[in-house]
Parts: sequence; structure tokens; C-alpha cells
Amino acid sequence: MSLFSSGLHNALWLLLIRAIVVFTALPVHECAHGYVALKMGDHTAEQQGRLTLNPLAHFDPIGTTALLLFGFGWAKPVPINPFYFRNPKKGMMLSALAGPLSNVAMAFLLMVIYKLLYIPTIFGSSASFVDTLQMILYYMILINVGLAVFNLLPIPPLDGSRVATYFLPRDVYFKIMQYENIIFLALLALLWTGVLNRPLNYLQDAVFSGLDLLTTPVNWLLTAIAAAA
Repeated sequence: MSLFSSGLHNALWLLLIRAIVVFTALPVHECAHGYVALKMGDHTAEQQGRLTLNPLAHFDPIGTTALLLFGFGWAKPVPINPFYFRNPKKGMMLSALAGPLSNVAMAFLLMVIYKLLYIPTIFGSSASFVDTLQMILYYMILINVGLAVFNLLPIPPLDGSRVATYFLPRDVYFKIMQYENIIFLALLALLWTGVLNRPLNYLQDAVFSGLDLLTTPVNWLLTAIAAAA
């Protein structure tokens, strides 16, 4: 296989894995926003049909394309009405946090499955199948972590900006939101030029390492199985 063919093959694989994430992680992310808002009294997302795992209900043309091309992106925001919350600032913060945390939870579950695949008795001698499955899971973990990290940036219209409102004075928040469109365009430019790649990758690696640490009991299980074999 030529170097060009190998590069194209890897690029197509990565695009396929990102597409899988688009059809799984994004719906869970948006449903988490709406579900937490619903539990706090806001039925807006439910009434507009956004409490669904149907990915087509959550696609954003720019955000979904960014995810496919760069591995970082966003979905169509779930509508949330803070006037239904007993404490609007706290309600907005919690509903905003729910999306990224759902991606971290998915990454945790995927990492457990990824590590369990090292148990040789699960698929017997199907080494190539296991290797392929592990590769897919590995990239799904990375992209889910990347989604969580990216969306927690305190930049409008990302989830992190809604979290920041809990700590900002009301007048400061509204002053910032006056420039939301300009800030959003600047964010797209930073993504396109790769300026954000290094800090995002650093944060992504930190979260990945944390999940690896949290799933250490799976490593102990693998060691025990290997010792008993």
C-alpha cells in the first residue's frame, strides 16, 4: 500500500469514527441538556421534540461539519427557558453542564469496554476484529472527551459560557452577549487556523488521563485474570 493510499485509508477511518460519534454523542449531549432542564421545571425542549436520541433533531450544519473535520464541534442548541427555573442562574449552569458531562460519562463507559477487550476469552482468536473494535473505541473516547472539553470553553455560544454566567455579574454577562456573533466568528477562525489545537489537546489529554485513572479497577481485573490463566 502506498503512503498516499495509507493516508487516505486512515483519513476515511477517522471520518467514519467521527460520524459514529455524531450519531451517538451529540444526541446524548443535547438530550442531557433538555432532561436536566425538564427536571428543574422547563418543558421547552420536550415540547419542541428535542428530548430524543434521533440525531437528525440535533444536527447543526456548521457545528456538525466542524466535528467531522476537526474533531471538535457542537449540535443545534436545545431551547431552554430560564424563567421556569426557581433559580435561573443555577438552572442555566446545571443544564449547560449536563451536556459535556454526558460526553465524559460516555467516554468513561467506552474506556471500560475498551480495556475489557484485552480479556482474551471474550472473542477468542479474533485478534483482527478486536484490534479494529479497540481502534474505533479509542477514537470515540478521544472525540467524546474533545467534545466535552471544547463545549466547556467559556466562549458564547458554547456550554461553558452558560456556566460562566453563574459566576459573572448580570450586567457583565449581558455586555458580553452583545458581541456573541463576533465572538462566535472569532471562535470559528481560531478553529480553522488551528490556534486552539494545542490548548484543547492539552486539556483533552488531561481528561483522558483522569478517565484512565478512574478505570484502574479494570486494569486490576485484567491482571487477576492473567495471573489465573
